[in-house]
Amino acid sequence: MDEHLISTINKLQDALAPLGGGSQAPVDLPQITVVGSQSSGKSSVLENIVGRDFLPRGTGIVTRRPLVLQLINKRPLKTANTSLIDIKTVGQDGLKTENNTEEYGEFLHLPDKKFYNFEDIRQEIVKETDKMTGKNAGISAIPINLRIYSPHVLTLTLVDLPGLTKVPVGDQPKDIEKQIREMIMKFISKPNAIILSVNAANQDLANSDGLKLAREVDPEGTRTIGVLTKVDLMDKGTDVIDILAGRVIPLRYGYVPVINRGQRDIEQNKTIKDALQNEKQFFENHASYASKSHYCGTPFLAKKLNSILLHHIKTTLPEIKNRIETALSKYSNELATLGTEVMDSPSSIILNTITDFCNDYNSILNGQSKDISSNELSGGARISFVFHEIFKNGIYALDPFDQIKDTDIRTIMYNSSGSAPSLFVGTQAFELLVKQQISRFHEPSHKCINLIYDELVRIINQILNQNQYARYPLLKEQINQTFVQFLREALIPTDKFCKDIVTAEQTYINTAHPDLLKGSQALSIVQEKLNPSRPNLDPKTGKPIKQQQQTPSPEDDERGSSFFSGFFSSKNKKKLAAMEAPPSVLKASGTMSDKETQETEVIKLLIQSYFNIVKKSIADIIPKSVMLKLIEFSKSEIQKVLLEKLYNNNDLDSIVKENDVTVARRKECIKMVEALQHANEIVNNV
Repeated sequence: MDEHLISTINKLQDALAPLGGGSQAPVDLPQITVVGSQSSGKSSVLENIVGRDFLPRGTGIVTRRPLVLQLINKRPLKTANTSLIDIKTVGQDGLKTENNTEEYGEFLHLPDKKFYNFEDIRQEIVKETDKMTGKNAGISAIPINLRIYSPHVLTLTLVDLPGLTKVPVGDQPKDIEKQIREMIMKFISKPNAIILSVNAANQDLANSDGLKLAREVDPEGTRTIGVLTKVDLMDKGTDVIDILAGRVIPLRYGYVPVINRGQRDIEQNKTIKDALQNEKQFFENHASYASKSHYCGTPFLAKKLNSILLHHIKTTLPEIKNRIETALSKYSNELATLGTEVMDSPSSIILNTITDFCNDYNSILNGQSKDISSNELSGGARISFVFHEIFKNGIYALDPFDQIKDTDIRTIMYNSSGSAPSLFVGTQAFELLVKQQISRFHEPSHKCINLIYDELVRIINQILNQNQYARYPLLKEQINQTFVQFLREALIPTDKFCKDIVTAEQTYINTAHPDLLKGSQALSIVQEKLNPSRPNLDPKTGKPIKQQQQTPSPEDDERGSSFFSGFFSSKNKKKLAAMEAPPSVLKASGTMSDKETQETEVIKLLIQSYFNIVKKSIADIIPKSVMLKLIEFSKSEIQKVLLEKLYNNNDLDSIVKENDVTVARRKECIKMVEALQHANEIVNNV
């Protein structure tokens, strides 16, 4: 069962391999990532675990692509002619087999080919690396997946990453250190990555490049295991006991010391089997390590890694299943939005796109959009807000008397009376003043129309910003331009219609309107205001105060009785007595008589009453007019306008040419969906 879990992760790695490694992978798989400097002995550790020489060797950066190394424990074959097979014989096609055991490697990119000769595996790694990175020592984050079957390995998966380097050598890019660092960080920063940090024991552990990187993403050391190489090359009298005891840089999984073959051993063809035997003898015979020798060496390291990986897989497998399902749903939905590859005719694509657009437009205006927001108002709700909040409040905020002064009313009363002084409040003066104020409704009505236009353009952009319209950028632009131009043209009759409504209110002042305050009512209100019937009370006694009747002098009576008395102050009486010509400009400036005051107040009440009637009418009819002439008109006509405009285009093929980004994204989504579907099948079988 345990080996089956690791095998499941191996299959998932293979399934997701086409998507690239590191942060590009949509699912964070549990894996052991191997990091270390070029001189740390990283490759030798891996070869010792496998028991075979198979990794490229040389100067500079040898590992230039991540190598996903999947080790599968394969039991020896049981055959009848076992005695006939030598320990090392040449099998079919001159390939070596050992001890009646199929020990071979398979590459994911060559699924039908088995490599029995491990030198061929080495050459294939070099070949596949150069194929992706060229021969200038560049690097690539796309992994090479290698699976090795052997009875001499524990089932285990390791990801070998390029060794850290400081100085570019030969044709290496100048920023090679930065490139390698970024690649390693993409792999080890993922929470499900166990970090295997390979460090040379004969150097200061605090300066270990691999451990420094590991501590950047895992400062507590909870998912890092250390390997100490070159223990046999340490100065005499020194050891790594303090490091193993966690007294230097503690790690949750601790450290394992190992002995690798040196360059001379390799040149002298010392086998890994002999090297492992020497390693065992070294730890068993060394004074510092003898009592702990069973915790040292490559075999113990392999068992520990196997145990850590198994436990990690068991812990994370439920989360992996969930992440695969989530990612599959995400990319499937995006692929559905991007649509399949274009197979329809251009005219069919245009028709379908226009139909979808018009349906979306109507749905948003009607509040039936499938993407209704819970965070903010949108679509038809914003239009309603313009009508019932912005426009209505703007209309009701208008006050006729913030422009009309009492002196203006007096002047208009005199002017409307002509050459004969008026005995009663004139209808003509009232109508003239009301008409002037009704004209003020033109501006807010015009602003309301423009605000609705802005909202309709906003809806257009909201629709066209959806992924399905990004597929054909030129068609999207044509729809946008045609619709906006259509709305601009529709503004002209809409604005005229609303102007005519306001002008109609100005043209005919309906003094018989049932809601208009009657003249007699207005007069009673004013008289009550100017001459209250309730007597004044003494604040001390609470009794009415007797009014002292004042008899106006003939001079006072004469002063207030003249119709034009308000136009001249007392200091100008002498000029009148001299019969001089009136000034070129006559303005009301004196104190109003009681009659003038009463007439002015009556007109003001009537103006306010009629103005309120017109307010209600305008606040109601202008939104209805805009709905009729602009919004409903656009809903009923736009599909016809778009079809006429776009179908008459001579180059339909260019209009429906897909966006390059859409084409590339579809390919990426298809690759994601295929890989995730395969991965989903794998985890569902666990």
